[in-house]
Amino acid sequence: MITRRHLLSAAGAGSLAVLATPPVLRAQDAPDAASELDQLHALVVRQGGEEVVAERYAGAGLDGIANVKSVSKTLVALLTGIAIERGVLDGVDQPVVPLLGRGPFGDTRDDITVGDLLSMRAGLASVSGGNYGAWVSSGDWVGYVLEQERMSEPGGRFIYSTGGWHLLGVALSNAADRSLLALARDWLGAPLGVDFAPWVADPQGNYLGGNDMGVSPRGLSRIGQCVLDGGSWEGTQVIPEDWLARSWEPRARSPFSGDGYGYGWFITSIAGTPVRYGRGYGGQILAVAPEAGTVIAITSDPTLPARSGGYFGDLKDLMGTVLRSV
Repeated sequence: MITRRHLLSAAGAGSLAVLATPPVLRAQDAPDAASELDQLHALVVRQGGEEVVAERYAGAGLDGIANVKSVSKTLVALLTGIAIERGVLDGVDQPVVPLLGRGPFGDTRDDITVGDLLSMRAGLASVSGGNYGAWVSSGDWVGYVLEQERMSEPGGRFIYSTGGWHLLGVALSNAADRSLLALARDWLGAPLGVDFAPWVADPQGNYLGGNDMGVSPRGLSRIGQCVLDGGSWEGTQVIPEDWLARSWEPRARSPFSGDGYGYGWFITSIAGTPVRYGRGYGGQILAVAPEAGTVIAITSDPTLPARSGGYFGDLKDLMGTVLRSV
């Protein structure tokens, strides 16, 4: 039986190999293998600063708003670096609980720092996966997260949880006295020409940190290009360059994929090329390959799973085929 993965593997010698040819041909031929993926909504590839592939398969289109799910974590990490540069936050060692207007608790929760949340090492039990529904049905998302069982010391093991990112988003919003949406629009959207649509908020009106942000596939690729260029866009330093370097230092490892994790970025190699990426439920991806000068933005059906052994594995194969061809 020929699977989607077999099709992608075969495409490495065929349709996606044309990425080595001039950009016009790449733009025409590169999406062929991607079109075999029935969950895929859009694919945008930037190479050498130019958009060489931009294809819509389903969804709202290349410039339409897409729910990028947990790629939001990567975007909140970028906003955190900007906040530190601007003096809104003191740094990664700043305790978070006072910024939330909670506590003190007199236990290890008081020791959770900005850096612990960025690297998903807060030590609190996860509210993602099977626990997500109960969390977002509660009347106090921040309080619910803080009341979770303490599984390890802050700064200890990696525990994937969107709840920790919501704590970070609320802390950032409180410190700036502005909504997370306003910060995203001002600090990333305005300089990059990227639109951020309003997304879900908690009962207190705080936009969800770490999930459900709305941005277009093309806009996502522009953010990736800025990251690839050391945080610069058209001569303006949008994201601190040293923050990106710190974000890509491995601080933990995902027990699911085995990939390293920094500050909001997974760290791996694909087709022998170092890649830093954000990943969201359903197959949302923002990937940056500095050595290849390549950015890959992918949006997919946000209602269907994308497991490492299934559709997400197919997307990794697709990214590998792209990277082998540039």
